[in-house]
Amino acid sequence: MTPLEKINSLKMPFAEFKGVTFTEASQDRVVARMLVRPELCTLGHILHGGAVMALADSVGAAATVINLPEEAKGTTTIESKTNFIGPAKEGTTVIATATPVHRGRRTQVWQTRLETEEGKLVAVVTQTQMVLA
Repeated sequence: MTPLEKINSLKMPFAEFKGVTFTEASQDRVVARMLVRPELCTLGHILHGGAVMALADSVGAAATVINLPEEAKGTTTIESKTNFIGPAKEGTTVIATATPVHRGRRTQVWQTRLETEEGKLVAVVTQTQMVLA
């Protein structure tokens, strides 16, 4: 099973609810897309910060899953930091790309860049995932 097939076989209800589609996956990079729908927006028709963070969390968690040691039981987020850079308007698609900062036996750290399809930076998220034994 390829890393992308593994991610797509996972049951991630919240990611599905947000409309997250994983499009690329390897041990060094995971990419997903999400359409900015009205229910994910603020009053100004801009992607809500919580939706930005939730997208990044889903992508970072998926990246961790395909990098877990054999004996691991799973993963959970233990820290997340978001730098909001610019808006993503309703109707646009946001692309989230996670790359590893650290992949250890007990923790993994992933940085996820969220950009519009036009390449405009929306946010940079750094999250730490605990490896569950």
